[in-house]
Amino acid sequence: MAQSSGKSVLERPGSLDFDRFKAITFDCYGTLIDWETGLLAAIRPILSAHKKSLNDAEILKIYGELEPKEQNSYHLYHEVLTNVVRGFGQRLGFTASLEEAESLPASLKDWLPFPDTNAALKKLKTRYRLGIISNTDDALFSATSRHFSVRFGQVVTAEQARAYKPSLAPFQLALKRLGLPGVEVLHVGQSIHHDVLPAQSMGLASVLVYRRGFGATQPSEGKPDLTVPDLKTLAGLAVH
Repeated sequence: MAQSSGKSVLERPGSLDFDRFKAITFDCYGTLIDWETGLLAAIRPILSAHKKSLNDAEILKIYGELEPKEQNSYHLYHEVLTNVVRGFGQRLGFTASLEEAESLPASLKDWLPFPDTNAALKKLKTRYRLGIISNTDDALFSATSRHFSVRFGQVVTAEQARAYKPSLAPFQLALKRLGLPGVEVLHVGQSIHHDVLPAQSMGLASVLVYRRGFGATQPSEGKPDLTVPDLKTLAGLAVH
């Protein structure tokens, strides 16, 4: 499935044997947390202050081009986000202040879960061990975790793995901590590039959560084992 696909769909709902899984790992931002709404709310005021007018799709496209370049060599995600703001300035012809650059990572703690996230996680936790594999820092995820109504058994951040997805290092660390073979772990994410392809290369089945497109993620070709429009749908298929 290409990332240029149209509206949300549910593909092959019977294609996964959910009985084989003992654990489910999740991407966090964009899958559980409404990442794009948070990004847009933080970046729009900066652009407005410099009299730059872009629509949401244009902002997300630029973000999706800038962020991966900042992740080629590991440094804290806090720094990645500040450099992304500076990158907007370089791209659009303004110089972001330190306060503006810091405003993006500072806003992350206030980004909220999608409306169906917590109910779905509660339902899934009745049957599976739950974990996180996220391109973030420990401190940033700690601030986010207060928005969740469940506790995750394992949380693997880019800071811990010293690498960003699609590197296999975060997935390898998660499997090691879970103590499970890949065939018993399902990975759920909203990016072909960051989640589906590396998970599949590690032997994990993958679910793509395709809520409203791929806005700020890097386009890639790939075929998840299952595509769902939201977490509520996934929980309904996995737990009866």
